[in-house]
Amino acid sequence: MTYKRLTNNQENWVACAAEFGLTSPVSRPDVLAVCEEYDLPIPQWLVGKPVRRYGRGLYDLPELSDYGQDELDSCETVEAPASVASPATAPAPMTFNLASDEGIVPDRIDTYVPFGHFKDVEKVIKSKVFYPCFITGLSGNGKTTMVEQVCAKLKRPCYRVNITAETDEDDLLGGFRLVNGNTVWADGPVVRAMEDARGGVLLVDEIDLASSKIMCLQSVLEGKGVYLKKINRWVTPAKGFTVIATANTKGKGDEAGRFIGTNVLNEAFLDRFPVTIEQEYPTRAQEVKILNKRMDANGTTDTDFAENLVKWAEIVRKSFYEGAVDEIITTRRLVNICEAFGIFGSKEKSIDMAISRFDVDTKEAFKSLYMKLDEEVATDHPLGVSETDLDNLKCPF
Repeated sequence: MTYKRLTNNQENWVACAAEFGLTSPVSRPDVLAVCEEYDLPIPQWLVGKPVRRYGRGLYDLPELSDYGQDELDSCETVEAPASVASPATAPAPMTFNLASDEGIVPDRIDTYVPFGHFKDVEKVIKSKVFYPCFITGLSGNGKTTMVEQVCAKLKRPCYRVNITAETDEDDLLGGFRLVNGNTVWADGPVVRAMEDARGGVLLVDEIDLASSKIMCLQSVLEGKGVYLKKINRWVTPAKGFTVIATANTKGKGDEAGRFIGTNVLNEAFLDRFPVTIEQEYPTRAQEVKILNKRMDANGTTDTDFAENLVKWAEIVRKSFYEGAVDEIITTRRLVNICEAFGIFGSKEKSIDMAISRFDVDTKEAFKSLYMKLDEEVATDHPLGVSETDLDNLKCPF
């Protein structure tokens, strides 16, 4: 039997599926089982066909009901062309949606310490109420990690999208892709998050880097769904879907020039976030706990080192807020120092490597300040630090 709308390769796959005993509709596991049994490539054309959907992961394949015994007998003699690679050498593209969604739920970080607005974000996601949140704050204070760890705790899928100035509707909602010679539609991360029956959380990271193309999310931020005009399909969000955006600014640009590339976002777009959360750096006790946990995990426990690092960061931050210095020591940078300490075993080297990105004057001032806090490092340093400096600790800025 010949199907005008199927190619030879597609007809061969249908014949093998019929021999395997499948009936329409077919599920994702069924499709993968046929491919494994007959050593066939995954049929990307199946999702791309304009067929009726029975539900997420189920596809209507009416050709199966048309196959008789003659066609089943011919399945054994039909071979895929040599030019078609097997799944072992040509895995299915990541954008193809027959793949399992397992792994989207973030892994829990054993050393993570909840702080800031962790509980607030947890309440929002746990409620399964559509409630977009805009989280803003200086870099390295755990905004993105907080959302991921809330999802990990609640076992909710997190679809993280990192925004750039080039991000557009095709990247977010989906578009047509060329796969093995066939043009197929691939859902974007926004659509996949909306349709996830477990209650997907769309994490739009660094949203203030976006151009006006981000406006394609207007209806998504209203919780109404989105219309995919290229394939004439309306997507309705599943229960539990919500959107959380993170940014270093509040969408009003950055006059100080610290966050190059950030843009002024459309006011109508920003107004669709009912709440803005300002994330600060952790308190001294919380930050000490974070560093101690990280050093414990690396087998380099040093409580005094953790205390001194946090005191050092506090002084630098105070100077930064007062406008005395242009750089800041973030929580992320303190964690990086602990990681380096676990690798190299040297406090001074770990600090040097962490602050080398600053200009020479700032680097030396920051290091001098730390040596006044840590007598051990000061003693090991060739220049040393006097007892007077240690007794009269003050910010050098």
